[in-house]
Amino acid sequence: MNIFQSAQPSLLERAWLVVRYPYDVFRHPLDALLSVPALSFLIIPTFSSYSTSLNLLFFYVTWSTLILSNSPLKIEILGTLGIRVLFYLLPALGFLAFDAATPNLAVSLKEHGETALPMGEEQGGPKGRWWKVALISTANVLLGVAMQSGVELLFTRILHIRSALKVTTTLPMPWAIAIDLIRGLFLREILSYVLHRYALHHPDSPLTEYHMNWQHTITAPFAFVANYDHPLAYFVRVFLPTYLPALLFRFHLLTYHMYLAVVSLEETFAYSGYNVLPSGLILGGIARRQERHLMGEGKGNYSCLGIMDFVVGTSLGENVVEDVREEAENNHVRERVKGRAKGVGRKPKPRSRS
Repeated sequence: MNIFQSAQPSLLERAWLVVRYPYDVFRHPLDALLSVPALSFLIIPTFSSYSTSLNLLFFYVTWSTLILSNSPLKIEILGTLGIRVLFYLLPALGFLAFDAATPNLAVSLKEHGETALPMGEEQGGPKGRWWKVALISTANVLLGVAMQSGVELLFTRILHIRSALKVTTTLPMPWAIAIDLIRGLFLREILSYVLHRYALHHPDSPLTEYHMNWQHTITAPFAFVANYDHPLAYFVRVFLPTYLPALLFRFHLLTYHMYLAVVSLEETFAYSGYNVLPSGLILGGIARRQERHLMGEGKGNYSCLGIMDFVVGTSLGENVVEDVREEAENNHVRERVKGRAKGVGRKPKPRSRS
């Protein structure tokens, strides 16, 4: 018997490792983010002037170095947190600061005018509960990251099975990324509809009261409202529909971060309350449907994109097809107006004499 052979950790010791691991990861978070591989991973593809193939080679080398020099779980947790901060928390904070600093301009951009200002009189003024909404929304986002890390710890440290997401040096192919994104967003649409309607708005569900007494007490949406809810309702309405597709299809970590960035931007703009959005054809209709759900006491528009509401017949106001058709017609009219405006002032070509 080898007395120097290390004994296997007991179940209690493994449980303690699970509890302690988030502290160990976040104790020195900048070690991974400020390392040379991490900076190269972010900077080289964006600011270099090399060819596409050389950029892809650099990307692969830096990604492989990042994976081999850091814990996969640390990369997943910090990457997920970074995506949520960059694509949701910071834009939401920027929108909030803009509404507070320039209320007169913000009112002209809001769909519901002064009612939609987070610090307006309709929502309690500067001393209202906007800061509570922002604080709880941020806490829920951090809770989602913690639950994701808990799933990975359960899989890898307790059950000793493969990780929930693929964290490998092999990069996913572009078509594989596209397929995962499409089926992930489609499954999220189905899950969000079913869970939102039957778990948070059914009279027999114990979570209905929590959801109605939290998110549905907001008179008009602003970006932080997207993740403002009772923690249990947030788990059902936001976390499960977002994370389960990635878990079931076992996304590559890069694919998951792209998927999470899309979801985060959708949340930010859909609940922003603005009537001027980057993509009116998609985000404009999503934002209007979310506003009707929030301000219509949850009597319809349960899904994220509105597709399931159109299929089932629970759309409030214009459905997703009508929104797309209307936006397409408006864009066509605007293009025609721009075309005519460009033609004004041009000298007509002289006709040739026969």
